[in-house]
Amino acid sequence: MMEQIVNFDRMEHALVLFGNYDENIRLVEQHFDVSIVCRGTEIKVAGPVEKVPLAVRTVEGLLQYIEKGEALTDQNVRYMMSLVDDGQEENISSLAQDVVCITSSGKPVKAKTLGQKNYIDSIRKNIVTFGIGPAGTGKTYLAVAMAVRAFRAHEVNRIILTRPAVEAGEKLGFLPGDLQNKVDPYLRPLYDALFDMLGAENFQRYQERGSIEVAPLAYMRGRTLDDSFIILDEAQNTTPEQMKMFLTRLGFGSKAVITGDVTQIDLPDARRSGLVEAARVLKQVEDIAILRFSEKDVVRHRLVQEIIKAYEKYSEEAKKKNGYGKG
Repeated sequence: MMEQIVNFDRMEHALVLFGNYDENIRLVEQHFDVSIVCRGTEIKVAGPVEKVPLAVRTVEGLLQYIEKGEALTDQNVRYMMSLVDDGQEENISSLAQDVVCITSSGKPVKAKTLGQKNYIDSIRKNIVTFGIGPAGTGKTYLAVAMAVRAFRAHEVNRIILTRPAVEAGEKLGFLPGDLQNKVDPYLRPLYDALFDMLGAENFQRYQERGSIEVAPLAYMRGRTLDDSFIILDEAQNTTPEQMKMFLTRLGFGSKAVITGDVTQIDLPDARRSGLVEAARVLKQVEDIAILRFSEKDVVRHRLVQEIIKAYEKYSEEAKKKNGYGKG
């Protein structure tokens, strides 16, 4: 057994660190099997010799995060512990620095994980960025935030958001209304993100002017998109032909972000996903970046991470059972 002391300057920081009914610090205690108590301006961490330094680094990292004015959540605490486990906690200071965009309600949009920060940096630096990873990693939301940022800064004249209208268990023909009504449900996540960033009224005004366009992927054929920020969402459901068609729409002064989750392919032949093929074909092309998220980048409920890990484990076991991966 050993003990270590962490000093802090402001009592309000300790209150945020511990959380309501000490819920934040209990997560740290349970994860590292240590005891953490606060006395005055000191936090004492006691427990096994190999665990105490890890818990101390977690507490110090969380205090650093709080000092930057960030709110502490269950997700923040769990992510910090995972960074400490991987020896990457020194990078936490970079997360709270950069505001990507301000939403219509005044909320700042920032990277919450290192994977998200790398994604944002990549979008800034490259003309085309692929964001590939599981649900809940912020791929689409951050791409829309970057698009709104570029639009507000007059770096682009238009925002174009598109996704393939692939049927996943439902037939388009059975949906009510005209063609636009039929495809709108497929585009709803894109509308939601834009409403959050711009507000419904501003979105409506920009859409009427033609400054913002939300449309199915089929509408992109035959066009050249100049001075635009283009987002292709759910790209795992494109065919290789559709992906090539989309990428060759890129015009001068434009930027494109392609997002998708290769574990949720709704195409009849999953091996023919345009996203899967593009990630292989374009990995060495200059000004094209391919970013991959993991379950650690999930910023939804903790259970989402557990679900993703469980499915990944099941998939790996199935591959071994069926003889895949034998070299």
